[in-house]
Amino acid sequence: MKKVSLFLFAAILLVGSFASSAQDSTAVKGAWTAGADLVSSYIWRGSKAGAFSIQPTVKYVNGGFSIGAWGSGDLTTGAPEEADLFAAYAFKFGLSLGATDYHYNTSKLFDSSNHAIEANLGYAVGKFSLSGNYIFNAASGAIGDDKYFEAAYQFPTVKLFVGGGDGWYTNDASFQVCNIGITATKTIKISESFSLPLFGSVIVNPNKEQIFYVIGISL
Repeated sequence: MKKVSLFLFAAILLVGSFASSAQDSTAVKGAWTAGADLVSSYIWRGSKAGAFSIQPTVKYVNGGFSIGAWGSGDLTTGAPEEADLFAAYAFKFGLSLGATDYHYNTSKLFDSSNHAIEANLGYAVGKFSLSGNYIFNAASGAIGDDKYFEAAYQFPTVKLFVGGGDGWYTNDASFQVCNIGITATKTIKISESFSLPLFGSVIVNPNKEQIFYVIGISL
């Protein structure tokens, strides 16, 4: 394996090591969770990344520490599209630090040049949140030094958000507003023991002059 592959999981391992050390001083018991979303289309930060898709998640949470895997598969073709690894630590005062490894399944898994490594930073106070993301290397569609920032406000059943980025997020790679939208959620009660969480989004990308309508189900 190439020497570059040593860097492949470095950011994720760094966050994981830090968070695990922090958890050693607590008595919080960790837990594994699993779930999946069915979405009419896969829209990521204002750009279309897939059609009708299933997006499973497996995650381990222990206090403020979380680590897991997320994927997206196109149900119209039956082909897997994306497989990501992530790790994060959320502090009680609202700050969160994390790392994500993006990998598209059309490329070779063990070729480190096919993995985009991103640092994640977030801060939440009340219902308002800010996030900043930075992709270090040119891989998996990123051109390297790609930046994306987003602000969001969460109402009881509605979330408003606006985001901007450069690199692969925009047509000319310059920093532009590329993701403005609203997401609404609703839970439909099927029986006394089963409910179906639904969500819908309207997303506008001013830079690419596109609008998207998404509906999804959380399982």
